[in-house]
Amino acid sequence: MFSIRKLFKPDPDPREARRPLWNAVVTAARQPHWYQEGGVPDTLDGRFDMVSLILALVLHRIDEDPAAVRAGVELTELFVSDMDGQMRQIGFGDMVVGKQIGRMVGALGGRLGAYKAADGSDALRAALIRNLWRGQAPGKEHLAHILSAVAAQRAALATIAVDQLIIADRLPGAPA
Repeated sequence: MFSIRKLFKPDPDPREARRPLWNAVVTAARQPHWYQEGGVPDTLDGRFDMVSLILALVLHRIDEDPAAVRAGVELTELFVSDMDGQMRQIGFGDMVVGKQIGRMVGALGGRLGAYKAADGSDALRAALIRNLWRGQAPGKEHLAHILSAVAAQRAALATIAVDQLIIADRLPGAPA
């Protein structure tokens, strides 16, 4: 039987299938160790940098499976949508939000390339210093913690099949 309601009901947003993974990315990026032991500034910029870092690691893992390309796009779209909402919530107007979102997407794109560098490499070290601390070298213990935590997160992500990662509600290796 045909329902007239179905005719006017919008299709569900396919990005919502990635919402649990997006929430897991944000939760991992907000773990206190990044800011305490790692010395990342606990500011809007610092939080954005950490979300971008964790998202880049997750997207790199997703990119290893060509069949999951759409999931990576959906996850990135959730990033954009969330950043848009956050900016509006703190008071940015329509005229400014578009420009800022463009800058954020550009920043994420740059980080995606930079964070492909091998764990422990000078290239990764330089990218982390440039992005997390705005070019100001942190204390050795802070940088060592971040380098170790990034390597651990990357290794944990490698333990889960991509088809399971894209439906996950928490990242492997993350505290329960």
